[in-house]
Amino acid sequence: MTSLEIKNLISQMTLEEKASLCSGYDFWHTEKIDRLGIPASMVSDGPHGLRKQDDKADHLGVNESIKAVCFPAGCGTAASFNRDLINMMGRTLANECQAEGVSVLLGPAMNIKRSPVCGRNFEYYSEDPLVAGEMAGSLIAGVQAGGVGTSAKHFLANNQEHRRMTCSSNIDERTLREIYLAAFEGAVVKSKPWTIMASYNKVNGVHATECKEYLTDVLRGEWGFDGYVMSDWGAVNDRVAELKAGMDLEMPTSNGENDKLIVEAVKNGNLDESVVDTAVERILNIVYKFEEGKNPNAVWDLDADHEVAHEIAKETMVLLKNDGILPLSSDKKIAFVGQYASKPRFQGGGSSHINCRKVTSAMDAVANICDVAYAQGFNDKVDATDEAMLKEAIEVAKNSDVTVIFAGLPDVIESESFDRPDMKMPKNQLELIDKVCEVQKNVIVVLHNGSPIEMPWLSKVNGVLEAYLSGEASGAAVVDILFGKVNPSGKLPETFPLKYEDNPSYISFPGEGNEVNYAEGVFVGYRYYDKKNMDVLFPFGFGLSYTEFEYSNLKLNKTSMKDTDEVIVTVDVKNIGAVAGKEVVQLYVNDVESKVLRPINELRGFEKIDLMPGETKTVEFKLNKRAFAYYNTKIHDWHVESGDFNIRIGKSSRDIVLEEKIYVESTVRIPVKYSLDSAVMDIQEDPVAYEIAKPYFKLDFFTDTNSSSEDSATAEAMSKEMMDAMIRYLPLRGMLNFSNGKTTLADLNELVDKLNNI
Repeated sequence: MTSLEIKNLISQMTLEEKASLCSGYDFWHTEKIDRLGIPASMVSDGPHGLRKQDDKADHLGVNESIKAVCFPAGCGTAASFNRDLINMMGRTLANECQAEGVSVLLGPAMNIKRSPVCGRNFEYYSEDPLVAGEMAGSLIAGVQAGGVGTSAKHFLANNQEHRRMTCSSNIDERTLREIYLAAFEGAVVKSKPWTIMASYNKVNGVHATECKEYLTDVLRGEWGFDGYVMSDWGAVNDRVAELKAGMDLEMPTSNGENDKLIVEAVKNGNLDESVVDTAVERILNIVYKFEEGKNPNAVWDLDADHEVAHEIAKETMVLLKNDGILPLSSDKKIAFVGQYASKPRFQGGGSSHINCRKVTSAMDAVANICDVAYAQGFNDKVDATDEAMLKEAIEVAKNSDVTVIFAGLPDVIESESFDRPDMKMPKNQLELIDKVCEVQKNVIVVLHNGSPIEMPWLSKVNGVLEAYLSGEASGAAVVDILFGKVNPSGKLPETFPLKYEDNPSYISFPGEGNEVNYAEGVFVGYRYYDKKNMDVLFPFGFGLSYTEFEYSNLKLNKTSMKDTDEVIVTVDVKNIGAVAGKEVVQLYVNDVESKVLRPINELRGFEKIDLMPGETKTVEFKLNKRAFAYYNTKIHDWHVESGDFNIRIGKSSRDIVLEEKIYVESTVRIPVKYSLDSAVMDIQEDPVAYEIAKPYFKLDFFTDTNSSSEDSATAEAMSKEMMDAMIRYLPLRGMLNFSNGKTTLADLNELVDKLNNI
């Protein structure tokens, strides 16, 4: 339906009908108007599976949904660093939605992992906005290529579950732009989601659903978003204010209560009817976009999609430690210990929880390879050691050549609606690992968790595989990697700190009362740990392989550029090992000398490549202004400081293997407001200002350098250093006191006027 036809349809509606379309028809559908032939349109939870409910609707995964396929959660798909793989997942999900008549899949969830204990981290992608935006964007593009919409969520700054429906995320402008908005920006600009879901929380004291600055000025004005904004379920606070701000659709239905408020506001002149018309038009654009792109022949095969989930899961796992124990040989006596070997934890709790028809455990998958002894080891429903289970596990481990322990976090610890209290594993699992290591020297731990954990046992084991929450086929993928059928290629999309207290948000998370202050600013995750050169358990971007990669021949197509230009970076990567493998090539940018506080490294590009033994590929990156810029709050825009930048190629944020320098020249001069309180050093930093000011610098400092001390040379050097520092820090007004009358107040006011008119 054309825009003109939709506008004509709206012109035929009563005010009451328009208002009704701004709210849901029920829990999962938009409103319908039979007399005008406007259909209801179904939305459904995602984003890593279809949680469609035919009845008993809820948004916390309490009631059962249809049988569906659970793909890897965001924590795992981000670890793949594979855009094409996630795009394929999106296309598969779109086909399922088409077959089920779902117009919009509610996802991806792309909030930044500010704290490792946020209860919903398993759904989110990364602590880095580039990774979050690129992974989310790939899923969005895949789903929407299949004629189904997405709803990027939760906009904005929804980084904890504690008081998520009432708390205010208090964040400075630069941090919002560089970290929390940036994740959404990349996905919105490149992949253009059909809808955006506004979050429950407030942003700097204003409900996210009422933030005109972000919903209209930024989202639509700057980024070009042209879909509709819906509320998170029950996030509506002031319906009229939300319409004015740009929040179009209330979900679920308020049973007409908020519709009445809209009608009343229009009638009493508090709300322009054109605002309602615009919201209705946005909603109908998406309703008819799906209707006209419906695939009546869509069918979905749960078994076929299970295999797709298996393929994706193979790249979502990260090998964290390998003392030569992996891959395993089938001729060894192998023991699998731990409940998750037979009943894997492969998804989180809450609105993304999928009702699976088929789940492949590691025990299921290994049966096709060799006989493996098994002991449950622990019960994840309680955090108490079952002595009989522990004893059995110890015996099984003692009688094996190699023991693989399947451990992690249970649903009761990691779920939507509440945050974790710490980064610790359950005590019964910690005891199991310790006791097994006492009787078995060859131990591998496979972890099932959606966010970082502390590993006090790390030095005792020979191998660690982070399986994350990798969907219903995760057991098969784990076995593929353990036995070398698949070479692990995942990289950590987040830092694993040594302990929870090391995290930069630790002191201010989850805040006091209804206020949470993002005191760490832009120093989230590796930006903080690397800046402090702090020891971590595993750094951002880290991940081992069964082969080895050699980097060489880093080239830039220019050594200097203006910030309006683009630089092309190439690097060669060779597989120098004996098996095929995939490598994630990471590009970081480092501002060599900055006047503003910046991270040491900022990820500005990544590419995943597949290499046969002996094969070399050249990876290319294109960097523009944003790769070198920070967000300048004086001009409310991205800004590059003229100077040298290091282009760094790394295997992780801590393993930089190649580096080249480029000079970037800013084409924007930041206006400075000078006053008598401005320091000399502030003027010296601006070459133009300094040339104007030099004739006015008539300082008359005197020091006695005729010391008879044998250390006179040292004293003279110290005196000069002290004088230079004092002059640099001296405010202009100080010249009245240190120029022996050579500078007057009139001189200084004249200088200030000249400086402010540059």
